[in-house]
Amino acid sequence: MTAAAAGLGLLPVGGRGRAEASVVDWHGEAMGAVASLRIHHSDRGAAEALIRRAVAEVRRLERVFSLYRDDSALVALNRHGMLAAPPPDLVEVLAQARHYWQATHGSFDPSVQPLWTLYRDHFSTPGAAPSGPSSQSRDAALALVGLDGVAFDRNRIAFRRRGMGLTLNGIAQGYATDRVVGILRAGGIVSSLVDLGEPRALGPAPDGHPWRIGIADPDGLGAIAETVEVADRAVATSGGYGFRFDAEGRFNHLLDPKSGRSAALYRSVTVLLPDATGADALSTAFSLLPKEEISSVLHRLGDGEVRLVTAGGERIVLSPRGREDRAEAGGGMIRAAARLGCA
Repeated sequence: MTAAAAGLGLLPVGGRGRAEASVVDWHGEAMGAVASLRIHHSDRGAAEALIRRAVAEVRRLERVFSLYRDDSALVALNRHGMLAAPPPDLVEVLAQARHYWQATHGSFDPSVQPLWTLYRDHFSTPGAAPSGPSSQSRDAALALVGLDGVAFDRNRIAFRRRGMGLTLNGIAQGYATDRVVGILRAGGIVSSLVDLGEPRALGPAPDGHPWRIGIADPDGLGAIAETVEVADRAVATSGGYGFRFDAEGRFNHLLDPKSGRSAALYRSVTVLLPDATGADALSTAFSLLPKEEISSVLHRLGDGEVRLVTAGGERIVLSPRGREDRAEAGGGMIRAAARLGCA
């Protein structure tokens, strides 16, 4: 999925210390991203059974949300412009998407798929203009964008305009992460770190300290710029470095549903929230918004924390309380802000 590349910017560095319970790790691929589960349980066999259930759930959700499986429900919807008796998970994710579309005044919009297709087709054409698609073709794609053009309920999903398409890359990984956390919690797990591209900590680490999540340096492949401490929190990051259509990196996958252009305000955006679905969606939307509008959304939500690395390299931490901390490029993040809203 598109968001998978951005999700690689979050590198789990684990908890502090060891617990006496067995530690069962799983590593693989899920929702198009490198994925891992870490479960602490007194019964290793029970932990392994929970991991099998969790992985089976992710595979099931891939058949709903994937853009790269011909048999997925989303591919069928995009192909026909309508889907009868849609999977309940697809309807639920669309409802969540509409919530964040409204909360961000349209900046989070999964109907940007026609723009993605436009940029992909343009830059895969030999001799393509490095300046990108023409303004006329971009305007034509923009005419097909708008979540208000998608009607849905539990019985049917339909596009109101021919040629529309959806991508759930900016929310489906988070949704799958929350589903896995639900399975683990129902199985009695109180300490786990789930990373399906958008890490979410279930409880604190076994020693009682918060889990530590590393946020990748957008300018250094594989390097960690800083760590945040979380318990019962999800962490999602988005950045134009995750996927670029052109070799120069002027056109990235974070597409503005209002202008049709790629995000350019920030090198990376990291969101901390109690649930991965919201963190995933908002890290995408906030990549397109000035910090004043981000602060306004946080204030309305009453929860969360946002960490920005601006295009100029300045680091900013925003919270719903209206607090804003800064550090100059190369100066490191202010640590006092790392615990806002994380407990």
